[in-house]
Amino acid sequence: MSKEKEIKLGTQMSYWERNRLSHGYLLRKSIRKWAISIFRAVLLFGLCFLIVQPLLNKLSVSFMEERDLYDSTIISIPRHFTTANYKLVTELIEYWKALINTTWVSLLSSILQIISCTMIGYGFARYKFPFKNFLFACVMLTIIIPPQTIMSSLYLHFQFFDFVDFFGIFKMITGKNITSVSLIGNGVAYFMLAATGMALRSGLYIFMLRQYFRGVPKELEEAAYVDGCGKIRTFIQIMLPDARPMLTSVFLFSLVWQWTDNFYSTLFFRKITLLTDHLGTIPEKLLQRSGTNTPPATAYGQMMTATGMLITIAPLLILYLFAQKGFVESLSQTGIKM
Repeated sequence: MSKEKEIKLGTQMSYWERNRLSHGYLLRKSIRKWAISIFRAVLLFGLCFLIVQPLLNKLSVSFMEERDLYDSTIISIPRHFTTANYKLVTELIEYWKALINTTWVSLLSSILQIISCTMIGYGFARYKFPFKNFLFACVMLTIIIPPQTIMSSLYLHFQFFDFVDFFGIFKMITGKNITSVSLIGNGVAYFMLAATGMALRSGLYIFMLRQYFRGVPKELEEAAYVDGCGKIRTFIQIMLPDARPMLTSVFLFSLVWQWTDNFYSTLFFRKITLLTDHLGTIPEKLLQRSGTNTPPATAYGQMMTATGMLITIAPLLILYLFAQKGFVESLSQTGIKM
């Protein structure tokens, strides 16, 4: 019998006939396939539920009235639905002012951070220079060591930042000899850290970009050099367009982490109103507003904090809805190239 006839005969036979001819192997294979699919679906659903459930709980609490908090029969669905919590929290934390400040601070720091980390990662991946391995080990230490351990050093360094009066310009303007200035409070210190590759999670971004550039074939650079491109032109016109997926990932990571950061914002942005700085002060502001310190007021403060957290991360959720396709594609393409 020819191969074409065997294929035609196989397509005409029913599932159970083919299973009988295979001595039950087809049925066992189908059962194993469906069992693995069901197990994978249940596992993924459970993991997703563990991640999303706290957010859904906060969302439910934010639409409840205060009396619903003390009703043991109410678990997830509010009985007395209200949106007054959002209006109150918006007033307490000066939401729109804080949102504008958080947006421009996060965008500016992310742009500076991606520029510096890209150049540093490219340098570690493509060039040889003295103490290269030692310096990269120091970069890895910035990932391992918690930033809280150097909090005092950062504060003292930027509180008494050494400032050289070039050509007597500042002495001519102020009439005083300036030896040091304070960079704490206005964000200048953090922008300096971002521009020099020392800001929040910069070590991780340098490592990611270094690994990416190491995976790019060297023949691509050599061909650019043969065509007359210099090192800077090769980096800008050849390497950066190809690294767009990784740059997208790093930029989104930087933006999200800066948006939700509380450590650096408390240390460097004292004169700038940011969203994360006000979340912890919501119960205190409620007590000042109501003039009471009873347990109901404390519980109500917890409900307001849940509402404040949701309106803080709402812009990030909207950003993810618009950027999820490009973000997933960037991670998948990066994984293939690396």
